[in-house]
Amino acid sequence: MRTKIILALTLASAAILAWNIHTIFLKVPDEANQGAIFRILYFHVPAAISSFIGFFVAMGCSVVYLAKKDLRYDAIAASINEVSLAFATITLITGSIWGHIIWGVWWAWDGRLTSYLICWLMYVGYLMLRRAIDEPTQRARICSVLSIIASADIVIVWKSIEWWNTQHPGPMLTIRGGSGASTGMEPPIYWNMLALSMLCAALILIRIRQEAMRHEIDSMRRYAHAL
Repeated sequence: MRTKIILALTLASAAILAWNIHTIFLKVPDEANQGAIFRILYFHVPAAISSFIGFFVAMGCSVVYLAKKDLRYDAIAASINEVSLAFATITLITGSIWGHIIWGVWWAWDGRLTSYLICWLMYVGYLMLRRAIDEPTQRARICSVLSIIASADIVIVWKSIEWWNTQHPGPMLTIRGGSGASTGMEPPIYWNMLALSMLCAALILIRIRQEAMRHEIDSMRRYAHAL
């Protein structure tokens, strides 16, 4: 059943992306101020939002683990954080490419960029901790705490362009309504958001399966050492 869900999510994501890429590059006109490079935001923004959602869901799983001490929730949190970190990396790379064209530099110590880099580094540290600590319960406890702390930085990243007047432009999409995008340029963002969310879900399901297998192998190894 899980394999069918993964396959369905992957195929649906690929179909939407293929159709949407055709729309983005052949039907959507160049943006008045940025020109053609603005199209990278159709991937930058959905990747960032996918990573935000993933980090928060993983934080919730970490809280549940600390409450119930069930390693399954730790495995789910680890899987989600790993996939979300991949999407966060895409966000940083696409943002740097956009910045190089618009600002003339690959990186600027802007409020949003810096806070997002700190967030990225914390989750890199999270994955490094998981590989550095062998004892499952200790690893789960420490990593759960780090996941909760790191997720708090997401709020700082989200609000940074409102709190600090720095180089990063205002939000393209706002919860309160309105958009930084021109009329007709918004729909592809939502379609890409849907496609990347489904791809993210498929990758998380794959990683959860791998984590479950790894836990079984670790249990067998510890049992063999005890004999």
